[in-house]
Amino acid sequence: MEILLKNGLVYDGTINKPNVLDVYIKDGLISKIGKDLEIICDNSIDCTGLIVSPGFIDAHSHNDFFVVGDQESAIVPFLKQGITSQIIGNCGFSSYGVGESEYRNLVGSGLFKTKECTSLEEYRNMVKGELILNQIPLIGHGTTRISVAGNSPRELTEEEKNKMLSLLEEAMNDGAFGGSLGLMYEPGMYAPKQELIDFAKVIAKHNGILTVHPRANSKVAMGYSLFGKPHIEQALDEMIDIAKESKVRLENSHLIFVGKSSWKCVDAMLNGFYKARSEGIDIAYDIYPFTYGASVITVVLPSWYMKLSIEERKKKFNRFKLKLIINITKKLLGIDFNDLKISFIGDDYPEFEGKTVSEIAKERNVKPIDMYLKLVDLSNGKGRIMLDKYYNDEIIERLMKDDLSIFMTDAWYETSGTQNGGTFQAFPYFIERSIKYNIPLESVINKMTGKTADRFNINDRGYIKEGLSADICIFNKEEIKVNLDIPDETPPGIKYVIINGEMVLKSNHFNGLKKGIVLNR
Repeated sequence: MEILLKNGLVYDGTINKPNVLDVYIKDGLISKIGKDLEIICDNSIDCTGLIVSPGFIDAHSHNDFFVVGDQESAIVPFLKQGITSQIIGNCGFSSYGVGESEYRNLVGSGLFKTKECTSLEEYRNMVKGELILNQIPLIGHGTTRISVAGNSPRELTEEEKNKMLSLLEEAMNDGAFGGSLGLMYEPGMYAPKQELIDFAKVIAKHNGILTVHPRANSKVAMGYSLFGKPHIEQALDEMIDIAKESKVRLENSHLIFVGKSSWKCVDAMLNGFYKARSEGIDIAYDIYPFTYGASVITVVLPSWYMKLSIEERKKKFNRFKLKLIINITKKLLGIDFNDLKISFIGDDYPEFEGKTVSEIAKERNVKPIDMYLKLVDLSNGKGRIMLDKYYNDEIIERLMKDDLSIFMTDAWYETSGTQNGGTFQAFPYFIERSIKYNIPLESVINKMTGKTADRFNINDRGYIKEGLSADICIFNKEEIKVNLDIPDETPPGIKYVIINGEMVLKSNHFNGLKKGIVLNR
């Protein structure tokens, strides 16, 4: 297919100022860029008054678990944000690299379910011709560890570790761009430091990148002593130690500061990143634009409580002990029940969706903590929430302006309950926030395109440059307005999206073409 984009304001993916140019696309590539190109083309689009940008690259996604099935619901919302590629296999979990294992059903930590495949190459073949968006694969440490030992908390035998590392090596040879750790999830939380270093060394050998869901995203969390530095800072130190030993390039996944008490750690964390870089460690981070994030309803519950039967939970002593711990946890974190908005409790309880625990408690004239525990029981601990106070607006502005940040969604489509706004609104919201914060648009687009491509060593896209693959987003900046009150509403403004040289979105309408591919490193 040939496409000629005429008179668009071209942001090329760098931090350079834009220019009004024509862009000619042929055979999947950006063939020619210039002023007043005299090319006869049946597919010519007048882009006067519109911005022509590289297709947006989502730096953190889990959509390798969602591309088999109803992509119209699960993937098209990301396309309508202007996203053309997503980094997949994050937080220690990839839907490939499982190996022939009796533990396959454990992959995904209960959040996701793996497909019927084993290797990355098999995954690539399975989804060939079926992808709407491009995918940039990482290999999950949790997935490879589960493959050899399930969720066992014990240290791996030498034979098991070698088998795990061979799965990683196979994936890297099959074109994975790196790997990921999930140190808050089973089984990543159980891995001794040397195992994590050995995993990172294989990635470093292939010049890949290691993304890390750290062990703590707040001042206080599970996994560290109550003494010493805030836990979020100890988690950064742990990541830096792994990078020092392995020489791996390292990406701190979804840098957040959960709870008001954690916000005072922003300076120390950013100083930690820059100090590590001054010592030769290639480390950076990614963020999303909302003050909240998706979580589970048991987020403030100790694990011992969920192991009790319903009858034991109701015993006075257990109830007293639990309430004391919850109140201490809330105080230490700086969150409250008005920060817990219900996404889903169960098919029989839609009346709770979109309301905070405090609002539901007020409606029923009960104490918030009692309402919260009732919701936990009604959902059997499986309820979903949106947890606020991940950031405030000032922190988001600071991180958006910081040189080390790139942008992502960390969201997925839910078949029931309230949706995460990141599935529908994240990248347009970055654009809207850039206007509010007076950040040059070229800087914001760079962090959504070229800078992310450079970070993950994606060599053939991320820029509008002759010879590169034609992934392009065309939008009207003035029309972009995000309605935060309706998280599953796609903001207006994204007009056209081109993937691998094919127009797949026109006037914000998906035409059904599946032109995405799994990229090779």
